[in-house]
Amino acid sequence: MFPTTLLTTLLLALSVAANPIVQVRNSHVSLPLSRRLNVTSAHNLVQHDLRRAKALKARGKALSGAQLTPEEAAVVSNEPLDNQAVSYIASVGVGSPATTYELIVDTGSSNTWVGAGTSYKKTSTSTKTSNRVSVSYGSGSFSGTEYTDTVTLGSLTIAGQSIGVASSASGFDGVDGILGIGPVDLTQGTLSPATSSLIPTVTDNLFSKGTISANEIGISFEPTTQEEVVNGEIAWGGTDSSKYTGSINYTPRTSTSPASFYWGIDQTVKYGTTTILSKTAGIVDTGTTLVLLASDAISAYKKATGAVQDNTTGLLRITSAQYSKLQSLYFTTNGVTYELTPNAQIWPRSLNSAIGGSSSSIYLIVGDLGSSSGEGLDFINGYGFLERFYSVFNSANGSVGFATTPYTDATTN
Repeated sequence: MFPTTLLTTLLLALSVAANPIVQVRNSHVSLPLSRRLNVTSAHNLVQHDLRRAKALKARGKALSGAQLTPEEAAVVSNEPLDNQAVSYIASVGVGSPATTYELIVDTGSSNTWVGAGTSYKKTSTSTKTSNRVSVSYGSGSFSGTEYTDTVTLGSLTIAGQSIGVASSASGFDGVDGILGIGPVDLTQGTLSPATSSLIPTVTDNLFSKGTISANEIGISFEPTTQEEVVNGEIAWGGTDSSKYTGSINYTPRTSTSPASFYWGIDQTVKYGTTTILSKTAGIVDTGTTLVLLASDAISAYKKATGAVQDNTTGLLRITSAQYSKLQSLYFTTNGVTYELTPNAQIWPRSLNSAIGGSSSSIYLIVGDLGSSSGEGLDFINGYGFLERFYSVFNSANGSVGFATTPYTDATTN
């Protein structure tokens, strides 16, 4: 848990210089995020991510005008649903006086909507439009009516923000909807009657109204061994230098479809000194729990690590002896390499029971994307990657930034 026009975005992306460094901006406004683990069955976590990956790929293909296979069409429209697994939640106010909604922070979609849990409450700022709205995420879906209303994000207020109000929603137990912070092109085709209009995201509107000084957001997650904790942050309009170390390095958004419709980048992945995924396109996604790699890369990873599929959790599992020999994964994008340490590659052992696992087992957070490389979306850097690196999503120049943090080398797991 869709991307101005695509051509403009891609042209802007191409103009980004190699390894540009982001200057620290002190004008950002921060919104705290809570991390929530919501797993209702042993295989829920893996199934959630696989179905989401299929839906993201199919959605991107549809936006590019490519014909979907019957299987891809089914994923978009009516794939069986699971509740979300690991989510980062923001408290967002809607209306005046505001009702507070708990919304999943999602870089893989761009519609903001409420009503899955807490019902939408109309106030003097609520305006109903003539449009219906619907989005499928693979791991959930919603449909309803598009409104405009006042949206409050911490100390920031957006008047006249377009939001969906759900009349039906599936796969969102315990939350009220989604705060969509993906590229604006992902809103294409979500309104009916059919329209080519895009729906400005909350970030776009904050910038266009002059509320924030830069059309970008910085996101901080941190590793945790608790099922629910406030340990994340969105910095609107800049970056929070207290959350990262060194410099933030940008990489342009990829031009390869379907990853190009998302916060997509080109990346190479090595296990130790061995390349397991040659330079290819994929996406950065807060709505995916695991680090997903194309099936051929996972085969190489399993061979190198000795990992086996665990029948109970669906995750890859290694022994203590294999863990002691586990090497780092190296993700290289735009000439900069980011190291995912052995400890960062494993599920927090104190949370094994939360996913139906054994307390004595060691599970990996690196998983199979479910398709071979070469399909235009060959990896997803999910929260397992993002909790070790600060990330920046810049709509102005179409780029994604990463920086190390105090938790990059942490041994919390």
